[in-house]
Amino acid sequence: MNIESAVPTVKNPPEQFHGDVWLDRIATPHEADQRMTVALVRFAPGARTAWHSHARGQFLRVTSGVALVGDRDGNVVELHPGRTLYTPPGQDHWHGATADCFMEHLAMLEAGDDPATTTVWKEHVTDAEYARRRAE
Repeated sequence: MNIESAVPTVKNPPEQFHGDVWLDRIATPHEADQRMTVALVRFAPGARTAWHSHARGQFLRVTSGVALVGDRDGNVVELHPGRTLYTPPGQDHWHGATADCFMEHLAMLEAGDDPATTTVWKEHVTDAEYARRRAE
């Protein structure tokens, strides 16, 4: 057994995020054959990721607030606490908070065969993409 050391909260970089977003690492690989990473991510109102994809997909579990998640087809869904969303490998998407409320989620993913491809960051989400009609 191993009690993990506390890791300081970090603010995510503006190259990959719009607005204020903070990350707490919960789990990272210890052994060469392990791939799982889990983080608690907190978004200020209106904050969001840039477009991105993951080599092995990603699970998002909303723990508070309301999450918005969009895809390249123009779909934007709202997720409330207790809901989990899965994005498959290679699917471009973004996620963030509504304009009027903080949001936090657990982000769970596995590293790609090449760590540089685990998450592929792309352009920022436009205000029009962020404001698209939402479904639940």
